[in-house]
Amino acid sequence: QVQLVESGGGLVQLGGSLRLSCAASGFAFDDYAIGWFRQAPGKVREGISCLTGSDGSSYYANSVKGRFTISRDNAKNTVYLQMNSLKPEDTAVYYCAASNYGSNFNTWDVAYEYNYWGQGTQVTVSS
Repeated sequence: QVQLVESGGGLVQLGGSLRLSCAASGFAFDDYAIGWFRQAPGKVREGISCLTGSDGSSYYANSVKGRFTISRDNAKNTVYLQMNSLKPEDTAVYYCAASNYGSNFNTWDVAYEYNYWGQGTQVTVSS
């Protein structure tokens, strides 16, 4: 049974930090790219970061580049998203997702490229 479980969300003030975790089970984690998406009320789901399993390439949306860092611990089947310098516009439900796409994952920010999804965790940044 495939599972992706996000944790680490919460309420934080402007400029604060959070670390999200995505714990995976039920599939060959090492071979999968793990992406983070977010969706704010009334907005489309946005791909913000991805880390491939095949070659360890990382990708970031311009909106989070320099503030967010993605990492993975294959021994724990977990991917992390360290979020620093948070802004109110980062407020959203954050989802992790797994894709069996290989290297050169140029469409990493496209939701339909992902096979499995977590249920999401809420991040709220207050001003």
